[in-house]
Amino acid sequence: MHILSKKTLKNALEGKSRTRWWILMSSERRALKQRECEERLRRMEEEGKATRVPFQEKQKKVSQPNRKSDQQTPEEEIAERQAMAENAAIVYRKMLPSLLKKLSKIPDPRQAKKVKHKLTVLMAFGILSFVYQVGSRRNMNKKMTKPILYENLSTIFPELESIPHADTLARLLEKIEVDEIQNCLVQLLKDLMRKKKFKNYLTNNKYLIAVDGSQKFFKNYQWAPEALKRNVGGSSQDSQYYVYTLDSLLILDNGIVLPVITEILDNKDWIPGQTKQDCESKAFKRLAPKLYEIFGKNKVILLGDGLYACGPVIEICNKYKWDYMLVLKEDGNQEIWSNAKGIISLEPDNRLEVLWGNRKQVYTWANDIEYDYGYCMRYTANVNVVICIETWTESNARSTKKEEVMETRYAWISSKRLNEENVFNRCTKIGRYRWKIENNFLIEKHEEYNFEHCFSYTWQAMKGFHYLMKIGHFLNAMALGSELLTDYVNRYGVRGFISKLYLALSGAVLDLVKIKEVVNSKHLWRLKAS
Repeated sequence: MHILSKKTLKNALEGKSRTRWWILMSSERRALKQRECEERLRRMEEEGKATRVPFQEKQKKVSQPNRKSDQQTPEEEIAERQAMAENAAIVYRKMLPSLLKKLSKIPDPRQAKKVKHKLTVLMAFGILSFVYQVGSRRNMNKKMTKPILYENLSTIFPELESIPHADTLARLLEKIEVDEIQNCLVQLLKDLMRKKKFKNYLTNNKYLIAVDGSQKFFKNYQWAPEALKRNVGGSSQDSQYYVYTLDSLLILDNGIVLPVITEILDNKDWIPGQTKQDCESKAFKRLAPKLYEIFGKNKVILLGDGLYACGPVIEICNKYKWDYMLVLKEDGNQEIWSNAKGIISLEPDNRLEVLWGNRKQVYTWANDIEYDYGYCMRYTANVNVVICIETWTESNARSTKKEEVMETRYAWISSKRLNEENVFNRCTKIGRYRWKIENNFLIEKHEEYNFEHCFSYTWQAMKGFHYLMKIGHFLNAMALGSELLTDYVNRYGVRGFISKLYLALSGAVLDLVKIKEVVNSKHLWRLKAS
C-alpha cells in the first residue's frame, strides 16, 4: 500500500486545479472565436456579400464506445446473440432466397450423376463467405465448414443443403457462364426497384449512378492471356500484367451505396502492334447500354471523374437523355476550361456566394458553351460549367497553434443550365457524391471483401469470385441499412457487427425453433431514414 504525504497530495490537487482551469479557458476561447465568426458572417449577410443557405449538419458516424461489454452474464450474451441472429435472418431472407432462385437457372455443365453439391448450394456458399467477410478460399474451408455454423445457417437458409469445398466452387466457376451471376444481381436490383424500395431516397426523382475504375491486382508474368499489359521501370521496361475493373454504383440519399454492374477489362481481342488494348473509355461504352437497360431513359444522373469529361461520354448521356455532373480538371479538357473561364470573366453576374456551415463558397458558372470534339471536330455539344472556390479556417492547435485559412477548388460539367436557384444543390447534393465510389473501393479493398485478391488464376473463375463478392457486398449494404439492424451497427460498427454475427452463428447452436418461426413469419422490411 502506497501512502501519499500531505505535501505530495497538495501538489497533486493543485495540478488538477490547473488542468481544470486550462480546460475552462480553452472552452472560453473557442466560444469567443465562434461568436466572432458568427458576427463576421452576419455583417457579410447585411452588406449583401453572401447568402446563407439552410445547412443540414452531416451526421457523423457514431463513435464506438470504449467500455466493457454491456452483457454482465453468459445468459445475457446468449440472449443478445439469439436476437441478433433473428433480426439478421429476417433481413437476409428478404433477398437471398429469391437471388438463389435466379442463380439456379444458370445452366450447369457438370454431369448430373456425378454432382454432389447443387449449383445453388455452391452459389450460396460463395455468397455467404463474402457476406461474413471470410477472405480467401483457404479461409472459406476453415471458417465456413464448421458443423455448428452449418446447422445454424441451414436453419436460416434451407437452400444450403450441404457443405462444399471452396475448390469445388472454383472448378464450377471455370465452367459456367459467370456473367450470368452478375445478371442475377441486376435482376434482384430490378425487383427492389419494382417494389419501390428506393422511392424515398432518390435525387430529384432520379437514380444517382457513379462510375469509376480501379486496379484489382497485378503480376510480373502473364498468368492469363486476357490480362492487360503495361511496361514499368523506366529504361528497363519490365512488363506487368494486371486486372482492371470499371464499377458502377447506385447512391441513395440515406447514405446507402449499392454495387450495380462491373465491367472487367480484358485483352482477348488484342493483337500486339495492330490493335489497342482494352481501356476504361472502351469499357464505359459497353457499360452504358447495360445501365440504360436497367434504369431506362431520363432516369439517371451520371457522376464521373475527369476522364469522363469528354465528347463521347457526353454524347452517350445525351443519347439516353441522362443528367450528368462530371468533374472538370484544368489540365484535362483544356478547351472547355478555357472557354468557361472566358465566359465567366464576361458575365460577372453569374456568381453566388454561399455560407455553408463554417465554410464560404463562391460559385461562378458559364452556360451554353459550345464544345467541338471528334475527328476533324465534326461533333458539337452544348455544356455548362460551374467552378466552386471554397475557403474555411482550420486550427492547428497541436502543432503551430495558429489558425490557417484553407482553400480548395472544384469544377464540374453540368447537363443542366445553372442559375442561383440550382447551382448549390447540383454541386453539393450531386457533384460531391461522386466521392462515394472512391470510399466504396476503400471498403472493398480494406474491409475483408478482398477486392485485390485473385481467388483463382483461371480468368473465368476469377471473374466469378469477383461477382460473388459484389453480391455479398450488395446484401450487406442493404441489410446494414435496414431499420432492424441499425442499433447493432451503431453500437459495434459495420465490421464489428459482421464479426459478432459470425461469432453468434458459429459459437453455439441457437434456438433453431425460434429462428424458424421468425424466418417463416411476415415482416415489414424498411431501410433506415436519411
